[in-house]
Parts: sequence; C-alpha cells; structure tokens
Amino acid sequence: MADGLTNLKSSFGPSQTMDRLEADVKARGMAVFARIDHAAGAAAAGLVLRPTEVLIFGHAKGGTPLMQAAQTIGIDLPLKALVWQDDAGTTWLSYNDPSWLARRHALPGETEAAIGNIAAALRAVAQAATSP
Repeated sequence: MADGLTNLKSSFGPSQTMDRLEADVKARGMAVFARIDHAAGAAAAGLVLRPTEVLIFGHAKGGTPLMQAAQTIGIDLPLKALVWQDDAGTTWLSYNDPSWLARRHALPGETEAAIGNIAAALRAVAQAATSP
C-alpha cells in the first residue's frame, strides 16, 4: 500500500460503511464538506468502477493550528476517508495517517498533541464505520 496510508477492512458493504462513517463524523461534531461517489462519476462517463467513495470532513479547531504552523498542510486538509471495494468484493476504509502528514509538511514539535488528537479521532470514526 501507499506510504502513509492506513487501511481497515470493513465488516460491512461499501454503502453501509460510508453511511456509518458519515453518521459517526457528524455525531462527533465534525463538519462533512463533501461525499464524492467516484463510481457514479465513472458510470456517468460510460465507465465501470467498483464502489469508491470519498468523505471530506473536519473541524476548524483541529486543522487550523496545523495550518498556522505550516500552511502547506492545507492541501491535505480537511481530512479525507476513502471507502472502496476490491476485486474480491472486500470493503476497505483508507485514510492518510496524520503522523505521516505531519512529516510530509515538516510540522514543528508543538503540533504533536494536535496531530495525536486528530489521529485518535480518525481511528475512532474508522473503527465505528468498519466494526460491528
């Protein structure tokens, strides 16, 4: 898998996994900015793509301090999670590891607590979406 990417196998199908993810993100007080259905876009272009959706979400209190430290991290914020189905029919949830993002953007040490909080929140929503 790609460097810095966390992948969790889901106990649910793609639609249910994404619905669970979106509901848990909202329940935790985060904003959902977009839900992008790549498979629907492919179908509209006459192409076939297995279920593939991205949820873009976040909270200004979590992301702003990181952008204050290194504005380039704004290219990776808000947070994104990908729900996709592989060729064997297994559903996966993938997201960028916040520690990897911190290294990518050379965030200073004083952002470590914020990165830890974001990582914990991502783990929690990903687990809620993928586990029974």
